[in-house]
Amino acid sequence: MAGEVERLFPGRVFISTVLDALDTKTRMTGEVARIFLQRAAMAGIIIGLFYVTNFSIVAAFAGITVEGTSLVNIGRLVGGLAFGWALVFIYYTKSELLTSNMMVVTVGVYHKRTTVLRSLRIMGLCLFGNFLGGLVIALLLRFSTLVAGAVGDQMAASAAHKLEFITSGAVGWGDLFVRAIFCNFMINIAMTLIWNGFIKDDLTRSLAMIMAVFIFAFLGFEHSVANTVLFTIVGLTQGIDVGLALANVGIALVGNYIGGGLLIGLYYAWANDHRRYLREHPEYAEEPPVAQ
Repeated sequence: MAGEVERLFPGRVFISTVLDALDTKTRMTGEVARIFLQRAAMAGIIIGLFYVTNFSIVAAFAGITVEGTSLVNIGRLVGGLAFGWALVFIYYTKSELLTSNMMVVTVGVYHKRTTVLRSLRIMGLCLFGNFLGGLVIALLLRFSTLVAGAVGDQMAASAAHKLEFITSGAVGWGDLFVRAIFCNFMINIAMTLIWNGFIKDDLTRSLAMIMAVFIFAFLGFEHSVANTVLFTIVGLTQGIDVGLALANVGIALVGNYIGGGLLIGLYYAWANDHRRYLREHPEYAEEPPVAQ
């Protein structure tokens, strides 16, 4: 009987793992919020360093020409693969990233393990911490030459492109919104692979995270935290339109929540909710329920 329910609802381990993680985050944001903020800040620092690495690789390849053609697209490919390691570092340092927490709190609300207000507290503290980490990196870079020259030009061009989504009107807003949905779908589908209990080794987990981030980086999806870090770095080193930057992040936040919170979190919570099935098939009532 256990096998029957397991075949119908194979994601129960994933849901239990997410709910256990949520319990930890809820206690941390209530009892030791400063530690949670520090873990969130570390995620922002990691993203900032890997983002600089990404643009440094792009700038290096952009400066190479073969028969008059720049190798910038190869640089984007290599840079995207390097940036993919950011999620691996965040995961294995137990840092807190807003976009994956969007999925976690949504599963928790569905299973009544947390409330909407507590979820907003977790996400709000996480976003603030991620921003603080990005701010630390931006302040340090302000007094270095790491983002000078071609690297800084690449970062400024990327930031300008992201702001164009706002200045181009409704069409640009829609484009940004869709890219943000796809972005966090990829991030959280990777987390689903990691937390579902089927992948046993760290190498495969790492490859899943690297590929998910590479796809969003190479295809130009929009990540609210990565954008926040980029805008902070460019703003402190070269200047930026704060209003346009905030508008970009605002739209990206909503799109990210839909992609990770609803398309992944809510979907998998609902698809793996076996409680109604057990009510309709009492012969399987001895099955252990999903943690709630």
